[in-house]
Amino acid sequence: MAQISFLARFERYLTSERQLSPYTVRNYLFELRRAEQYLFASTADDVAHAVQSKPDRTDYSTQQSDELWLGLTREMLQALLAKLHRQGLSPRSLSLCLSALKQFFEYLLNEDCITHNPAKGLSAPKQAKPLPKNIDVDAISHLLAIDGDDPLVVRDRAIMELFYSSGLRLGELAGLNSGDIHLDLQEVKVLGKGGKERRVPVGKLAMEALALWCEQRLLLAQADEPALFVSHQGKRLSHRSIQARMAKWGQNQALSVPVHPHKLRHSFATHMLESSGDLRAVQELLGHANLSTTQIYTSLDFQHLAKVYDGAHPRAKKGREKG
Repeated sequence: MAQISFLARFERYLTSERQLSPYTVRNYLFELRRAEQYLFASTADDVAHAVQSKPDRTDYSTQQSDELWLGLTREMLQALLAKLHRQGLSPRSLSLCLSALKQFFEYLLNEDCITHNPAKGLSAPKQAKPLPKNIDVDAISHLLAIDGDDPLVVRDRAIMELFYSSGLRLGELAGLNSGDIHLDLQEVKVLGKGGKERRVPVGKLAMEALALWCEQRLLLAQADEPALFVSHQGKRLSHRSIQARMAKWGQNQALSVPVHPHKLRHSFATHMLESSGDLRAVQELLGHANLSTTQIYTSLDFQHLAKVYDGAHPRAKKGREKG
């Protein structure tokens, strides 16, 4: 009886036991056969051919193939990924290749063919994540030009002003307590990712909106509720409620793009960068947001951040001129 190769057994496992889609199985086998051809290649030309051509060659035996997989080490797999990267494979393709290798070796481990997974712990190059499109300054101004003295309208205007004024994350804004806003210093104390606290400047128009809301808040908030932004029931406003209210105002103000917290945060960052050109300061204001994977984060003096902010943020300048 002919020996069934590891790859054939793995394909059967993915199809029958894991019941993965034919598309996923085909992609996994494609990557594994490409890796196999590279590992068998003995010259630079062979390697280039293995990377660039469809991996369907079978010029080696089943026994040779199985022995190859059993003898692989972490270092050999690292070299494989590095070579594929130099040959021009995208981070997405490299990530798929590594995923296929990890799954394959995990299968061999469970089948007692190997004693450890040599691909475990390896990582592929990070894939670039496209940033969402920002809202231009005129559209932001139109969004925030909402009138009315209803407590919920006042609250929503303060929320959106603060998002755009200071580039807060949704969780950071929702987690604010009334004592975190310092109207006299024109700043807000934020608890960011990893429990790291930072102080962020707040523009004049946002401070005015917050001052109005703080007056209205007294009418809604329950006596023991510390949250800065509360619902009509007097409890801390949830993430979902904030998102829903912002989406509603985007529709009411007839903006051409959906409005959500991260879009205002990204718009804040984009407009600050366009005005100041100080990437490090903007990253600090955002709480070390990764706007550039090559940027080395540094600790900046708060007064420097406040100066950059006051000179660059559109609504900070507008508020100063108004005053």
